Amino acid sequence: EALQHAARRLSAEYRAPFLAHATMEPMNCTVQFKDGAATVWVPTQAPGIARIGAAKALGIDSDKVQVNVTYLGGGFGRRAEADFVFQAAAIAREAGGAPVQTFWSREEDTRHDFYRPACVARFEAGFDAQGQLVAWHARSAGQSVTHQLVGRVLGSAGMGPDKTTAEGSFDTAYAFPNVRVAHQTVTSAVPVGYWRSVGHSHQAFFTESFIDEAAAATGQDPLAFRIALLQHKPDHLRVLQRVAALSGWGQPLPPAADGTKKARGIALHRSFGSTVAQVAEVSVGPDKAIRVHRVVCVIDCGFAVNPNLVRQQMESGIVFGLSAALHGEITIEKGRVVQGNFHDQPALRMQDCPLIETEIVPSTAPPEGVGEPGTPPIAPAVANALFTLTGQRLRNLPLRLT
Repeated sequence: EALQHAARRLSAEYRAPFLAHATMEPMNCTVQFKDGAATVWVPTQAPGIARIGAAKALGIDSDKVQVNVTYLGGGFGRRAEADFVFQAAAIAREAGGAPVQTFWSREEDTRHDFYRPACVARFEAGFDAQGQLVAWHARSAGQSVTHQLVGRVLGSAGMGPDKTTAEGSFDTAYAFPNVRVAHQTVTSAVPVGYWRSVGHSHQAFFTESFIDEAAAATGQDPLAFRIALLQHKPDHLRVLQRVAALSGWGQPLPPAADGTKKARGIALHRSFGSTVAQVAEVSVGPDKAIRVHRVVCVIDCGFAVNPNLVRQQMESGIVFGLSAALHGEITIEKGRVVQGNFHDQPALRMQDCPLIETEIVPSTAPPEGVGEPGTPPIAPAVANALFTLTGQRLRNLPLRLT
């Protein structure tokens, strides 16, 4: 009703693609099956699930499977699955007691992933005659990760609503006067799984981009617009205002080394118990290449047990999210994944990575997550900077200027 009676309305649609995990170390596993018992050596995030997978392939009880977890060259959720363990164990069953090692090619790894679900979101915002936000309506749709994973592990689909694809939308921190958030689970044969920051990875892009869009539509500064909606959240405000101060928000930016203009974009998101704000400094090259020069990041993760590790996780999460924002996309044609290697799904290289400055908010609160919260804010921060720079509102990932 508030939306229907608003003096002005704004609407937009956003899309995010399927994404591969693209770990540096492809899937691999070593299994020896001898005398009715199995020993498994595997880089896994979920030893229990790996154990179940091996036991199923070998037709034995799981208590006869010993799993040795090795160092892993990237997981990001992909190594919570057991398909590659099942494969190695099935081969070992026929190997007469000899150890068997399987190691996937990059192409096999890319085309047999459990992808970050594609997702679409539609937003409507209503404003009064003074330009104040009075209504917020967010709808999204995407596949359920948990239902698929439970089905793979236990043999039956999960029951009830699955929040994983919608997290970061229904639990937004902003105080909208009138709000409705809805999510529709979509059924598809495309295998999906947990991807670093899960639903937050796309929902943060949707929400933080449309927040910026609403601010621009009413002629308000994006920072001030957010501050007005966070008066009830002092912890969020502290993070947001600190990142603004550290980044020089509102101050002129010097041009890039080649003389092109730079602009800033801001985003704020809470996930896995931690609140993260980021400001990205962006320029556009003559070939319309998007260049991110600097990212200022502030995190409130409660008590930082190991501050250096927190900074490392923010840096890796930002680079991971930025790779996806600029290049990440899995497309399917005639039932087959098109991409196969890093030539057609690039990852950021050293020369493409921005300077990253991270500050940790001092706190005595219990420690919270740091492995995933650095990823969600970077895509909207860059997209919002590009709008300031070019006037183009990029609503689809990966980000591509026209």
